[in-house]
This record gives sequence, structure tokens and C-alpha cells, in this order.
Amino acid sequence: MVFDPHTHSVFSDGHVWPKIRVGEALRDGLDALAVTEHLEYQPHIEDIPHPDRNRSFIETAEAAKYKDLLVVAGAEITRDLPAGHMNAIFIDDANKLYSVPDAESLKTTNAFRAAANEWPSQSAVEAANEQGAFLFWNHSWWSRDFPNGIPVITDFHINNIREGLLHGIEIANGKNYSEDAFQIALDYDLALIGVSDVHDLIDWDYEPHNGGHRPVTLVFSEDRTVESMREALFDRRTVVWFKNWLMGRERDLQPLLEASLSLEDVGYRDGAILSVTVTNESDADFHLRNLSAYDLHQHAATIVVPQHSSESLLVRTGDMVESVSLEFEVLNAFVAPNETARITLSSEVE
Repeated sequence: MVFDPHTHSVFSDGHVWPKIRVGEALRDGLDALAVTEHLEYQPHIEDIPHPDRNRSFIETAEAAKYKDLLVVAGAEITRDLPAGHMNAIFIDDANKLYSVPDAESLKTTNAFRAAANEWPSQSAVEAANEQGAFLFWNHSWWSRDFPNGIPVITDFHINNIREGLLHGIEIANGKNYSEDAFQIALDYDLALIGVSDVHDLIDWDYEPHNGGHRPVTLVFSEDRTVESMREALFDRRTVVWFKNWLMGRERDLQPLLEASLSLEDVGYRDGAILSVTVTNESDADFHLRNLSAYDLHQHAATIVVPQHSSESLLVRTGDMVESVSLEFEVLNAFVAPNETARITLSSEVE
């Protein structure tokens, strides 16, 4: 399941109506989308007051009603450290995730935000979990929180992780990736999350017409339902696709690589040099380095196999063999910060 669990519309600080988010998701081939508005930060409150904070989800779900897209209800808990920003998805009622007495009397963004921040961040986390929400820490490396760009996990996060109340962390957000966040995810058994956090237009930010794409979370669910996707996220069965990089635990990333890459048309065409074709069935280009016992003939040790395409290679096996196994380092797939994945492709010789 291809999922973008962090986007915005005009119902907080985004600049498009939720229907546009649905149209973009369909064009991008997403399976699921969450439009997650800031609860406490409402810069359009003077123009679009909406006491019911579920309106964004309602509008998004209505726009996707007859479309091939799952819409997940969510919201962004927007606080300063030690809590920071957190997304709560699979919620029932966004109105219960914040509390502002006399909210209708607060007509400006700053007044509303100041009042909203009086309610404890921990209360918001607990209210979300009471609804069965999946919570993840957003853009932990944000320079407003950590000027040096290096996130430091706080006692607030550690305690909520230990209590089972915080379940994931963004390692890719927009045009940014954090190795430190990746390591935090591995150290604290958090789901790896990738998001667009789009506020303007996907076409502006990621230029899909020029081959770009938004960061997404690949969720390995049993079937194509919201409940199955929720279960997979709680089980941490995710891989992040950011730019042309794939990042995930080996348990999840390895099956994806094996489903994407294969050897075809393996045979000796002229003498003892083996001809093979490496086929890529995925949407990502793969950059591979040959680690096998055999050298490539008339080719560097590194190759690129474009998405939905193939690359033909000549392999010097010495003696003729009846089967072949080629081991590759996948240079743009990571099982930990700076630790690349490996794959062995095998085939009988025709």
C-alpha cells in the first residue's frame, strides 16, 4: 500500500481544498491518503472558521467517495518541545484531541494557538490513543527544535514509547531525510514513516511531470483496507521511498527487492561469456554494484536498472555453468543509516 499520511489543506496552513489532495493522490497512484490538519495552529481561522475539526476529513472522504483511494482520518498535534509535532491517524474525532475554552471568542491565529497550548500535550496523546490512533513524531530534525539539525529524543517521547502511546517517526519529510531519525526508529522500535507534508501543490513541490515523486510510506498490509493498513503500521511493516532511495528494516525491504528484481534470458550466446538480463518491475530505479564471484564483461561493476525496464549484462563465468547466482549491493536501498541492502539473483542457464 502506497500511503502519504501527512498532508495539509486550507483547513489549517495548506493552500488547497481537500478535493485537490484527492486528485493529486489519484494521479500519483497512491492507495491511501491522510489530510492531517494542525489542531492548534489555524492561520486561516479568520477566513475559514470551522469549530468541527473533522471537516477536512469529511470533505476529503466525500471527494474520494467513488474513487480508488482510501482516506484515513488524522490530525497533527502541533506543540513545541519536548513534545514537538505528532500526527495521529486512524482517529474517530479530531475535536477530542485539543481543548480550547471559549474557542469561538478567539478570532486570531495567535490567540487561538496560545489558548490551545495551555492543554497538556500528554492529554492530547492519551486522547488520541483512546481512539486507537497510530501516533508518529513529525520532522524530528526540524531546525526550529534543533538548530543543528540533529534530533534528540526527549523524555516525553521515551516515556510515551515505553507506554505504547507513540508508534512511529518520520525519517523523510518533504525534501528532507534524517539518518538520525532512522537510527532513532531502529533503537526504539518505531515504524519508519515517509511523508510529503505538502502545503502547496504536489506538482510544484515534487515535479512528477519531470520524473519526481513525493516521499511515501510503503505499508505491507495483508489486504487493501484501512484496518489492515493500521495493523501493518502497528507491526512496523513499512519501507520509506524518498527520492530514489528505499529505507526499511531488512525484514521488510528484502522481500520488496526480491519482488522487484529478477534475472531473465540467461544463456551462453557466443562462447563462454554468459548473457543475462536484469529486470526491474518496480517504480524505483535501482543502482547495483556487482559483488558476485564473476566479473562483468565490457561493463563497470556498477549498473543502473531503470524502473519498469531491464539491463543486459555479459558475465565472465570462466567455465560454462548450468546455473548462476549474482550478488549485488543495492546502492540506493538502506537497512540502517549508511548500511546498504544486498540481493542475490539466481537462475538456471537456458
